[in-house]
Amino acid sequence: MSAPAYLIRGQVMHERMRPARHRFVYPVFCLRLNLARLDEAGNFWFGVNRSGLMSLRTHDYGSRDGSDLDAWMRAQLKEAGLPHDGEIWLQTFPRLFGFVFNPVSFWYCHDGSGALRAVLAEVNNTFGETHRYLLSDLDGREITAHTRLVCAKAMHVSPFCEVRGSYRFRFRDNDAATMIGIDYYDDAGAETPLIHTAIGGKRTALNSENALQALLAQPFMTFGIVAKIHWQAWKLWRKRVPFFRKPDRSPDSAATTANLKKEISS
Repeated sequence: MSAPAYLIRGQVMHERMRPARHRFVYPVFCLRLNLARLDEAGNFWFGVNRSGLMSLRTHDYGSRDGSDLDAWMRAQLKEAGLPHDGEIWLQTFPRLFGFVFNPVSFWYCHDGSGALRAVLAEVNNTFGETHRYLLSDLDGREITAHTRLVCAKAMHVSPFCEVRGSYRFRFRDNDAATMIGIDYYDDAGAETPLIHTAIGGKRTALNSENALQALLAQPFMTFGIVAKIHWQAWKLWRKRVPFFRKPDRSPDSAATTANLKKEISS
């Protein structure tokens, strides 16, 4: 049996292609947790729904009411007509010293045979809004490293991008490492993305030793995420990248957008 939770230590890379080139890379760590086994995931340094140096609170995700995340996600899959009989894993930044901001968390949804069949990308912006993108292969096939999943952009995230265009996701996993790629195309006819983002790292079991090592290496990572978002925004402003005001949207709106179309695998 696999571990109930994993620690992923790696980096996030973000690169804007135009009208000014802008790129940054930061070290990060995140967690991958089996939602049906959250009660087994805790250790001396990490706990679920408890105070501590590193923690996860279920009311930060899904229905945001602290209810069972595994059951909530299975209900979303069933409603969408997708397989919902396998393991569901949540990849997310943990709370550190009680604080977290997750630009995006990923729910990996498998079928009974272990094949990855859907991913829910739960996106949060700094204005307190949430939107979810439910991704699956429209032919019902397993999601592999060669699958490209496309959905329409539906929420304002950065003041330097309009709410238009689409995202293209790809997911690659093995026993030792994981990688997520996200390309943002601001024009449906564009041949190259406006922004390329990659999140990846090495995966190890989440135990007391590994949790402590991550805490010692980056004790203020979650505070730094918010600070770095504003620091990079200032740099873009200095480069005279066009600024777009946020359109009106209810702060408690968390509707789900499904795939736009099938993208040719490559």
